[in-house]
Amino acid sequence: MTQYTVIFDACVLYPAPLRSYLMYLANTGLFRAKWTEQIHDEWIRNLLMNRPDLNPKALDKVRQLMNKHVPDCLVSHYEPLIDSIKLPDLDDRHVVAAAIKGQAEAIITFNLKDFPSQSLDNLNISAIHPDEFLSDMYELNPSACITAAHQHRTSLKNPPFTGSSYLDCLLKQQLPSFVST
Repeated sequence: MTQYTVIFDACVLYPAPLRSYLMYLANTGLFRAKWTEQIHDEWIRNLLMNRPDLNPKALDKVRQLMNKHVPDCLVSHYEPLIDSIKLPDLDDRHVVAAAIKGQAEAIITFNLKDFPSQSLDNLNISAIHPDEFLSDMYELNPSACITAAHQHRTSLKNPPFTGSSYLDCLLKQQLPSFVST
């Protein structure tokens, strides 16, 4: 298994199609995926704000399944680092603290402006958009990415997805470069 380690920000775990694909890909061994219970709380809270019709217990089950099926994913004891981190949005410091504690090289996030390179460079951490991250993973190992996509697509039953509709779904997740590879 690779030592390349990433922290998933809450914003990439919020949309179910992207979250699910990332979970399948995390289990290929191409990278080590990490997050915290606080990151879980954030994506679940934001999802429930926009979709109050969803069952919180079902989302908690998703949390449990993620924690169970991705080896060594949870970072803990990062809280003492939070106050020392300087970011434009103080609410994002916990993600960087988790990256430090989890020995991650990158934070996968849509919110690149919230993790400026001048704040991360001296920590040897970079913020990477999911489209760039997935494109890089594809370049490293197309077979693993395709296998994960196939496993993900065939797991979707309601509704089932054709190959084309699956790619359209990924495109809607702001992944144009990845989908075009």
